[in-house]
Amino acid sequence: MAKYRRLWFLLIGILAVTFTLLGYFGAEVYREAPPIPERVVSADGDTLMTGESILDGQTAWQSVGGMQLGSIWGHGAYQAPDWTADWLHRELETWLEIAAREEYGQDWHSLSGQQQNALQYALKTEYRTNTYDAETSTLHLSERRVEAIAKTADYYSRLFSDAPELQSTRDNYAMKENTLPSAERRERMTEFFFWTAWAAATERPESDVTYTNNWPHEPLIDNRPSGENVVWSLISVVLLIAGVGGLIWAWAFLRKEDEEPEAPVQDPLTAVGLTPSQKALGKYLLLVVGLFTFQVMLGGFTAHYTVEGQGFYGIETSEWFPYSLMRTWHIQSAMFWIATGFLAAGLFLAPIINGGKDPKYQKLGVDVLFWALVAVVAGSFIGNFLAINQIMPANLSFMLGHQGYEYVDLGRLWQIGKFLGIVFWLVLMLRGIVPALRQPGDKNLLALLTASVVAIGLFYGAGFFYGERTHISIMEYWRWWIVHLWVEGFFEVFATAALAFIFCSMGLVSRTVATAASLASASLFMLGGVPGTFHHLYFSGTTTPVMAVGATFSALEVVPLVVLGYEAWENWRLKSRAPWMENIRWPLTFFVAVAFWNMLGAGVLGFMINPPIALYYIQGLNTTPTHAHAALFGVYGFLALGFALMILRYIRPRIVFDERLMKVGFWWLNIGLVLMLFTSLLPVGFIQFIASASEGLWYARSEAFMQSDILQTLRWVRTIGDVVFIVGALAVTWQVVKGVFFPDLEPVALETDEKGAASELSA
Repeated sequence: MAKYRRLWFLLIGILAVTFTLLGYFGAEVYREAPPIPERVVSADGDTLMTGESILDGQTAWQSVGGMQLGSIWGHGAYQAPDWTADWLHRELETWLEIAAREEYGQDWHSLSGQQQNALQYALKTEYRTNTYDAETSTLHLSERRVEAIAKTADYYSRLFSDAPELQSTRDNYAMKENTLPSAERRERMTEFFFWTAWAAATERPESDVTYTNNWPHEPLIDNRPSGENVVWSLISVVLLIAGVGGLIWAWAFLRKEDEEPEAPVQDPLTAVGLTPSQKALGKYLLLVVGLFTFQVMLGGFTAHYTVEGQGFYGIETSEWFPYSLMRTWHIQSAMFWIATGFLAAGLFLAPIINGGKDPKYQKLGVDVLFWALVAVVAGSFIGNFLAINQIMPANLSFMLGHQGYEYVDLGRLWQIGKFLGIVFWLVLMLRGIVPALRQPGDKNLLALLTASVVAIGLFYGAGFFYGERTHISIMEYWRWWIVHLWVEGFFEVFATAALAFIFCSMGLVSRTVATAASLASASLFMLGGVPGTFHHLYFSGTTTPVMAVGATFSALEVVPLVVLGYEAWENWRLKSRAPWMENIRWPLTFFVAVAFWNMLGAGVLGFMINPPIALYYIQGLNTTPTHAHAALFGVYGFLALGFALMILRYIRPRIVFDERLMKVGFWWLNIGLVLMLFTSLLPVGFIQFIASASEGLWYARSEAFMQSDILQTLRWVRTIGDVVFIVGALAVTWQVVKGVFFPDLEPVALETDEKGAASELSA
């Protein structure tokens, strides 16, 4: 460890500081979350709702798909409205109509400018003034506001039922008929919607910003970006420029010439006999491409719902397979197949790390883990179906059906099963790693790989720190531990260390260079990535310090992505180090795509929505799925597929990749993703951004705006990119299926030794 001591100290120090920040300001989230009053009362003292009934409304919202049907505080789906912004605007307009009749005996739009200004001032004063009494946990509302709330609630109760007068609205919002059949639960859900809008409109005590930092943009009550929002946005841009400059200087002055060992004549990995557990990985690859294909098809289905909200090319489908269910399955299947690809990569490496042999009962463990994964996937999908279609009893929905939170939609029981499966994978990995760590020699790279494996195994457990009735601000804190920290942080470190270990084991990169580069990369990822988790929480009921930390460190997340072009070139040039590297040219090609999309999807498109001033106007718009598609599939999807192809190459040693299939698969996936992003998602998001900045978020997500001709056309245009992408996906899937089941149908792979003689590759 001596030669890497400084790098280890740097990484450990960064982790200590960044997790301290994450924990300290996480406690701030708990302390400063918007209060849920025990009682909401009218001026006459009548109880309108309670804290328990508001939380009952939260569970009702979760059961219909939660964040997969519209959004709350900007987090969720994009076809239906953001219920917070929509409720707030409807309530404000209703209040003005009531006030106009009471004060002047006329409709609001019939008033003079002076009269309207007077009522708008009264509106702003009433809504931004905090009437919550912390001592008694009671929220006091005026009679006029109570009437406005009642009228607004009636609209939502009818919208989520099968009221015929709102059928076309449900169709435009991609909602099924009778989304929530129970009238009582619909009433409770409107109370939850009201509370989220109250928090977005009411100023914190001793503050001039609301509980959600003045989000959403709502000119009627002067919800506009705060001064702190602008300041920390500028600071984040300056830090980005400084970070990029510092990285380039360090790269130029501190980087030493890489020592390149002489490439071996034969691939060292083929010199090690395949173990039973490695041979058993074929079914994991089939699960990867099976779920991948399923997810891609669902993506096209879900996208079509944005233009035909209750059907698929004239076929009525929403009764049993509504938009919220299709989007849930689309996202969950992505999480499952990408995670399976990473787990398979680890299980492939474990015997290699262990000296080319399986620990006792390793194959049995690999088989058990596979069927456990299948059970969790099937169980969670069935639970989603039963919950969203309101077949499952309400009291079982969160546990067995749908949690309602994007990316962790699966019922809690299935989430527990997934966690236990990941922990079991950790045990299988450690059984191969621990004996190797005891052997003499340089084990620093293996130690980093081990640390990432342990983190992946344990940090998914962050999802158990919230429950069905947990305050949504606190839930968001822990949810992003999974979506951001677990996926974007520790999986990134695992991928870096795993690839370095593979190339090092092949004799293509020196252990010193691989170890130093991996430790340095891990430090850079964690420096911005850990506290950068807060950039998802700017407007989720958090305070200015959380915004400051999130804006500052999320800017630094982009810095290491600057050198990914060089990393891509380094990976690509490895194919010329030895003739046998041609056999893994296609996995390497997919790894090059990872570097490109990391730079564009995670870097450029990610920073586009990271500064607080940008996110203020575009949170909840189609700019977010632009980044999500480019980063989730472009980075982790291509990486998982690259791992799958590399594993396939070694567990089916006679295979030669079909050039035609692989070219179609690789290029059509990339071209399809580009078309999807830049001919549809991003243009829609940019047009929405203009509407949000000029009128308010409610308008950018409104029925009238979303059904405008230009946006309808752009959503239809997405079909082209979707079809191209689907063709690429099918090509890659067929290559893997052929490779697993029919490897002998492929030409025999030959490699040339140093004397020019051809010899058949074997395991």
